Amino acid sequence: MDDRLKDEDFDRLVRYIYNNYGIVLSNKRILVEGRLANIVSSKGFSDYSSYVNSMFSDPSSKELALLINKLTTNHTFFMREPKHFEYVKSVILPHLESTSKDHDVRIWSAACSTGEEPYTLAMIIDEYFGIRKAGWDLRILATDIDTDVLEKGAKAIYSEDSVKSLPERWIKNYFIKLPDGNYQVCDKIRKEVVFKQFNLMDKIIYKKPYDLILCRNVMIYFDVKTKDSLIERFYDVSKNGAYLFIGHAENISKTTRYSYVQPAIYHKK
Repeated sequence: MDDRLKDEDFDRLVRYIYNNYGIVLSNKRILVEGRLANIVSSKGFSDYSSYVNSMFSDPSSKELALLINKLTTNHTFFMREPKHFEYVKSVILPHLESTSKDHDVRIWSAACSTGEEPYTLAMIIDEYFGIRKAGWDLRILATDIDTDVLEKGAKAIYSEDSVKSLPERWIKNYFIKLPDGNYQVCDKIRKEVVFKQFNLMDKIIYKKPYDLILCRNVMIYFDVKTKDSLIERFYDVSKNGAYLFIGHAENISKTTRYSYVQPAIYHKK
């Protein structure tokens, strides 16, 4: 196989991914070549150009979906950035319990990857409400652009190493140990999370505004214009009093309508 991606093919891919997904890859040529190499060779193409041409001419867009799955990074783990989850438990849930009149809480885990983030939220919520939870609608929407990670999230099976940092009571109450040594999230918690594919560049369709949106460690791939636009769309689909969590390596423009609370936590007043 020709081991070099031609400039015109690279530029074509970069433009398409930016225009459709907001992801900036212009400075990540080595990453793109590396991720593409396995696909190109496994599918029997002799060079990158042949594969790129085939991909763009595929009417089903299956090859484009495969490419996006390969190019997006999906590193995540349970209780990532734990101060966020402590804030949910100590501030957001008590506030919602005391102010929500219809007991309908809307939470969106955007760019949820393999599900650790929304399942962590679901376990925190279940433990906080206990038997009081019966009178509430507390389901969590979990979206990602990558269909592979969504499938893994829906199955909710994780390695022993993945869960060992969780509280022992959570492992006991919320996981089932499988014969192969892996752990699966129990049905009670799995039913609280709804997985759907969603491109953050698309129009946000919603029935009711959100109380909490988490979009963590994905906007580092966006330019300022794309990031600012997304933040403002989050604001527009959130309730007054709602919160937005972003990654600690990310930042929000000073012109945002959100109010700063503490690092990586913002509030719609």
